[in-house]
Amino acid sequence: MFSPAGEKEITRAIASEFISMLNEYAESDVVVVGAGPSGLMAARVLAANKYKVLVIERNNYLGGGFWLGGFLFNEITVRSPGHKILQDLGVPLKEHSSGLYSAPGPYACSKLIASACDAGAKFINMALIDDVLIREKRVAGVVVNWTPVSALPREITCVDPIGLESKLVIDSTGHEAEVVRKLEKRGLLKVPGYGAMWVERSEDAVVEHTGEVYPGLIVTGMAVSTAYGLPRMGPVFSAMLESGRRGAEVAIQKLKSL
Repeated sequence: MFSPAGEKEITRAIASEFISMLNEYAESDVVVVGAGPSGLMAARVLAANKYKVLVIERNNYLGGGFWLGGFLFNEITVRSPGHKILQDLGVPLKEHSSGLYSAPGPYACSKLIASACDAGAKFINMALIDDVLIREKRVAGVVVNWTPVSALPREITCVDPIGLESKLVIDSTGHEAEVVRKLEKRGLLKVPGYGAMWVERSEDAVVEHTGEVYPGLIVTGMAVSTAYGLPRMGPVFSAMLESGRRGAEVAIQKLKSL
């Protein structure tokens, strides 16, 4: 029924393709850290504009909270005009009140992942940010290690990370703001952390503050809340999508000037 292929051929196919991709993307235009909705959106827009984009995700799946919605109910909500992004992706929407829409989380997430892949973005799953590369007071890439390494006892852990160079880095790691926190540890930024939930205030503020927080580092999505002390937004994703798009637009302008 199926074509002949044994274990060795399967292993070679997996290893050769992954190593080939890693070899090519050891240097990228943009490394996006975090494959939630804002990171996926940023990667999609950048890749569609013919930039080399590598997305680093610490989990074995893409999408972050976009899969789950709120309270483990996998229905997501978006507020106008963010719903237009999902309409463009072909995601079915239901309007509940003026300007408030819901959609099946897995459907919306799958469509966004597929669109980023179709645009040409590449992904490494199960990888954590260990540090940042800094050259001449500018973020110039990231240092990564496999996620499982972090679970090993420190006494037996001696797995060195690797460096990935890029012209820009986008922190889309959610409330953890993992890349921003690396700069804080070096005394290069002061990070106030996110505030209490206030959806209407937070969504507008996140999009407005999306941009370069340190030379070479752009923040999108919930990482913006942490970096600037903004309210958290809860289970609504319109600002996540719009922030990702705006972050990509900021990155494109920066790349043109480099």
